Amino acid sequence: MAISFPTMAERPDLRSRARDLISMWPQFMHHDPVCNAYFGRVRDELPHLQFFAWDDERDEVVAEANAVPTVWDGKPGTLPEEGLDAILEDSLSESAPVPNVLCALQIVISSEYQGRGLSIRLISRMAELGGLQGYELLIAPVRPSLKNQYPLAPIDRYVDWRRGDGTHLDPWLRTHERFGGEILKIAPRSMTIPGTIAEWEDWAEMVFPETGSYVVPGALEPVEIDREADQGLYVEPNVWMRHRL
Repeated sequence: MAISFPTMAERPDLRSRARDLISMWPQFMHHDPVCNAYFGRVRDELPHLQFFAWDDERDEVVAEANAVPTVWDGKPGTLPEEGLDAILEDSLSESAPVPNVLCALQIVISSEYQGRGLSIRLISRMAELGGLQGYELLIAPVRPSLKNQYPLAPIDRYVDWRRGDGTHLDPWLRTHERFGGEILKIAPRSMTIPGTIAEWEDWAEMVFPETGSYVVPGALEPVEIDREADQGLYVEPNVWMRHRL
């Protein structure tokens, strides 16, 4: 594969060509109010930390990765319980202090290019960009890629599941671990996605006939439906991990 990893500052023309990659996420993931409020600013204001995987032979964007600088005192306990949502709000706040670490937001890879070693190269490139900014740590609220197959398993137990060779059962956690990443804690409320019953039935493409907890395709945890309040609520846990650059 003739893959290069230009930043958004270097290749702003690729930004529009990467838009189709977001279809990789379940529909409900496009409706986190915090992400919708801040992600555009990340790309606009920090293009030197956003980058693509560009297949020159096919003239195609095959992955995008996003990160923001933030502040962390190095203590696992102080990492926010709200994970991704908190990092977005805090790092783009006008009163945010001088950052000292880089925080990954997402890495999204075209389905055709998954399982071909590209994920490690993307993490490596992100670490490289962090190092160029003088940061010694890369942190990430990681979304376990296989957890949606085990939505009823508590996340703190799930992260302990290992294969026979001792590596993580979860492929994405396993990839981070291979690159030297270490699990620090759970972010139990990394994304919070509210919606009306009608909205959730549209996003999930299923009917919620009564109040209760529902397993929704692509969700890491059950979605809570309250018919009387006309509300569905999904709260997604992520896993805080750390890489030393």
